[in-house]
Amino acid sequence: METDIVTDDLGHFDGDMSAWSLFMNADIIVKCVMIFLSCASIWTWAIIIQKRSLLGKLNRRANRFEDSFWSGEPLDKIYDRVKKSKEDPMLRTFTAGMDEWRAGVVGGLPAKQSLQASLRQRVERSMSVAIGREMNDLERNMTFLASVASSAPFIGLFGTVWGIMNSFSAIAASNNTSLAVVAPGIAEALFATALGLVAAIPATIAYNVLSSGLNRYADRLEAFTDEFSAILSRHLDSQEAGKAIPTNSNGGSKKKVA
Repeated sequence: METDIVTDDLGHFDGDMSAWSLFMNADIIVKCVMIFLSCASIWTWAIIIQKRSLLGKLNRRANRFEDSFWSGEPLDKIYDRVKKSKEDPMLRTFTAGMDEWRAGVVGGLPAKQSLQASLRQRVERSMSVAIGREMNDLERNMTFLASVASSAPFIGLFGTVWGIMNSFSAIAASNNTSLAVVAPGIAEALFATALGLVAAIPATIAYNVLSSGLNRYADRLEAFTDEFSAILSRHLDSQEAGKAIPTNSNGGSKKKVA
């Protein structure tokens, strides 16, 4: 006994399913979502490349400066040289401290302990303000990465929901549930989600990596500030004790700040 197998015609779709075709055939709302996510992804990668390159360059410059700083070369000589160099956050932090130090000892080292303590506090405050200003500049655009990481999937999801709504509308209008009717709208909707993930995943990873790198660099600046303050405190203590230690020495026997 033979059994007849009846198959329904699900339709045949001959259209172009490339990314460009999906974009061109999408609804205007879905197109806006796709354009926004594409621009966000491009800008995200531009920030990633710029920040990674900048952090590497700053750390290399910091290594060279610390080698010079701990070589035993007088601070005044280093200060005069770096004032003519291309500045970076560590050099600006150093010059901020030296500017305040020089302003405080222009009439000679203070003899009273209260004046010495005030001078140390002013130097530390000047360097801390410089660090805060430099880190604010370095952290620029990090908020954009965080925003893309958190919102891009939901923006893509909005495009997906809108595309699916259009697909159901097309099905209702044609009274046809064949693949040729359903596939294009669903593909356009899912393409919006894919673009959201393409933008969000690199932004999430980059934000975590770059934030860690920026925090390490900020800690490096803070450690340098502490060491610099300690050197100036030794100068003031030696002056109070009557030791003949020149005020432009940086105690070259110290190790480089890691």
